[in-house]
Amino acid sequence: MQKQKKMEFEAVALKGRLEELNKNLNELGPIMRGSVVVIGTRNKQPYFSVNVKGKTHLIYLGRRREGQARDYLRNYHRLQDIVEEMTLINMRVLKLDTGK
Repeated sequence: MQKQKKMEFEAVALKGRLEELNKNLNELGPIMRGSVVVIGTRNKQPYFSVNVKGKTHLIYLGRRREGQARDYLRNYHRLQDIVEEMTLINMRVLKLDTGK
């Protein structure tokens, strides 16, 4: 009986964490997958690079937009972290499912 209560308590705690993660998703902001790359030998310039369906696409960023692109990339990596954590939590919640 005590084990059952412990499992229910854990499930409630995990669901609370899922709610926190959902809030974090809503606060992320713009997201871009890809990389900021610097191209050039003498005059190094920042570009944004992304591979779509096996083809690499580049856009020139310049110094003015480089920081913004890096922010979008950080948001994308944070999204990946959140999805990974949510996946592990949901697996645990399913495992703990007591049929209620």
